[in-house]
Amino acid sequence: MGGDQVLAAVEHSVAVLRTVADRDWEGVKAGRLEWSCRRTAEHIASDLIAYAGQLAGRPTRRYVPFEIDMAECEDNADVLEVIDATGALLAAAVRTTPPEVRAFHPYPFRAADREGFAAMGVAEVLLHTYDIAEGLGTTTGAGPETGPEVGTETGPGLAGATGAAYAPPPVGLCESVLARLFPHVRPGDDPWATLLWATGRGELPGRAPVTEWRWSNPLHIDGERLVLQGIHPAAAADLAEGGTGGFDWIVGGPIEGTRIGAGLVFQAYEAGVHRPEWGMFVLVRKEDGLAVGALGYHGAPDEEGRVEIGYDLVEGARGRGYATEALRTLAGWARRRAEEQGDVRSLFAVVDKVNTPSQGVVSRAGFDKVSDDWGDGEHGEQFAYELRLRD
Repeated sequence: MGGDQVLAAVEHSVAVLRTVADRDWEGVKAGRLEWSCRRTAEHIASDLIAYAGQLAGRPTRRYVPFEIDMAECEDNADVLEVIDATGALLAAAVRTTPPEVRAFHPYPFRAADREGFAAMGVAEVLLHTYDIAEGLGTTTGAGPETGPEVGTETGPGLAGATGAAYAPPPVGLCESVLARLFPHVRPGDDPWATLLWATGRGELPGRAPVTEWRWSNPLHIDGERLVLQGIHPAAAADLAEGGTGGFDWIVGGPIEGTRIGAGLVFQAYEAGVHRPEWGMFVLVRKEDGLAVGALGYHGAPDEEGRVEIGYDLVEGARGRGYATEALRTLAGWARRRAEEQGDVRSLFAVVDKVNTPSQGVVSRAGFDKVSDDWGDGEHGEQFAYELRLRD
């Protein structure tokens, strides 16, 4: 997800809205929003420039405090020119921002990277273009809610006025937005319909209506030498299929354990049970931006508040204390989570009895051995360790 996707979304938006630029945008509400179609179009441009500003200024506590003024836009066509220009600015900011940069965004972990801002920009463009089109009566039959065909005598579609019908956005853009911003949502067979449903704009069979929603950018956790970068389902799928997940790896990585763990993340996403904060993290070295391994949870905490963890390192990164640092960093986040929300009580790990280095990692990270015979049979082949976070 990058600058090309931002430009593709803006191109789609401008193409759709240009066909109705001669209509009354000021006196018509945009779909289910309280804003007018004109106000919604201005909001698209405002979001694009705001996200570009975040990546350029890189504030960590709030949005860069500036606004875009479109008072001199005489008509709707002028507003479309501003959307086009601000889309180009966001695309340029995404392309020139280093991958490790994080800037403030409130949901859900108060930060996003360049890929997150690109995805949010694409989503804002696609969804609010739909709102405007819906307000002007041009989306009949185009979304998850069916109705009269566009252009018929009974349908209020765009074809009756201009000879062109509303076309949903490219499937790939919708899939990318869902995988990056809605990792907790089961993707379904129709990405556009799923995205509309996930943002309260439509219905899907077998799913309850959505009344509240938020973006979900991946969690990044800072350590001393490492950053634990949460991966979204798109990155997980790429890793599982033999790719890099979008990371630059040291020689030898990623290793098989990372690929297996990523595959489990994507399976959970497809099943609609993935919880991003209890997913998988790639360990990225601050000194050079290279990935050296992975660490993650085997799922959300169970009914007793216990969650199992696993980790691995590329061979060339072993013996330097990275695994211990990563585990301590993750445990620190989990402890804060335990204090604030109370849904986790302990971290759990199992280690093969022959894996002496890994036993040292969990011991140095503060875990206590709770079983000498974990596994199948009378004498298991693993040790079990636990780190209590709260009573």
